[in-house]
Amino acid sequence: MKKIVVVLVLLAVGLSAVGTLNAMPAFARKYQMSCKVCHSPFPKLKPYGEEFVGNGFVLKDKEAPRYTADTGDEKVSLIRNIPIALRIEGYASFNSGHGKTFDLSTPYLIKLLSGGELFRNVSYYFYFFFSERGKVAGLEDAFIMFNDVAGDLDVIVGQFQVSDPLFKGELRLTFENYRIYKSKPGLSGIDLTYDRGFMLTYGFKGGPDLTLEVVNGSGIGDSEANPGGRFDADKYKNVMGRVAQDIGESLRIGIFGYFGKEQVASGPVNDLWMAGADATWTTPKLELNLQYVQRHDKNPFFLSADLEYATRGGFAELIYLPRGDDSSWYGAGLFNWVDSDQDDLDYTAATLHGGWLLRRNFRLVAEATYAFRSSSGKYPRFGVGLVTAF
Repeated sequence: MKKIVVVLVLLAVGLSAVGTLNAMPAFARKYQMSCKVCHSPFPKLKPYGEEFVGNGFVLKDKEAPRYTADTGDEKVSLIRNIPIALRIEGYASFNSGHGKTFDLSTPYLIKLLSGGELFRNVSYYFYFFFSERGKVAGLEDAFIMFNDVAGDLDVIVGQFQVSDPLFKGELRLTFENYRIYKSKPGLSGIDLTYDRGFMLTYGFKGGPDLTLEVVNGSGIGDSEANPGGRFDADKYKNVMGRVAQDIGESLRIGIFGYFGKEQVASGPVNDLWMAGADATWTTPKLELNLQYVQRHDKNPFFLSADLEYATRGGFAELIYLPRGDDSSWYGAGLFNWVDSDQDDLDYTAATLHGGWLLRRNFRLVAEATYAFRSSSGKYPRFGVGLVTAF
């Protein structure tokens, strides 16, 4: 017990990295408003923040002061000052599952973010890693959004996480990730994280909300490994669709399906599908998020004879805000579960996380995770630090 206390005290000098997708102080500067308007706490989005993102990073009821430059040519649209923000993240951790290591990863990453409206109903968003794990990592989220193309139809073109319509992993409060989104058996390159393609979203009045994605199915890795420098590693395109519906003011449910193929060189093809359901229940003080995913791969090792694998899993996440969006502290719990025919993908872990907001965009955090089942066996992990953006 004394060792754990000493470790936690030492960890207080560290920084804890939690990714952000749309927690951008540039938007707060643009509209001269508090981060609290869209986040509670940052980077988690409130419904108003989700509406802001869906409108192409534009507040329909508020004009941004001095946003565009007057060139005298109505066909030219120039942002007066390019909206940018910076994140410098690092973390300290004690992980007994990897040789009982105490690690200071500072900085873990340095990130430049930018986004906003280019002109009416056309917006952009991206972030660039100057450094991640000591290397230049490049772009992750990077897309152009066409808002209200036909009625309430929105079109996003670029790089994004396939799981964004479900739960945005980059907006989670915990350092512990949503493990099922990253699980892929064998040599498969397909999961529910980053990919290139386009996304269509349409919301009917009163629901349901529909999403259709068409993606390469090759992730966003280096294209130099592919013939002709292509970004897509094969000739196939993969499709994901989702239907979601609000039930009353507190409950939202959704179902999705993913269907695709992948091929290595001119060898065998892996046919796969994923399907699942998600739900979110909210009150002013509590938010409960539930996700289940079932996956089936016909030939994930690309062998001459099919060797089928099934993978299933999900997560449950509970967030507590004692004073709603005016809370100065919060608590969160996350339970991850993955069960696969490929044993080294099996994972079961519980996480407790707490945070204290010194400012709306500056919070101290502490987190403890215990893995009941993993490829590294059973182990605890502890960490404390801070999260900020400016």
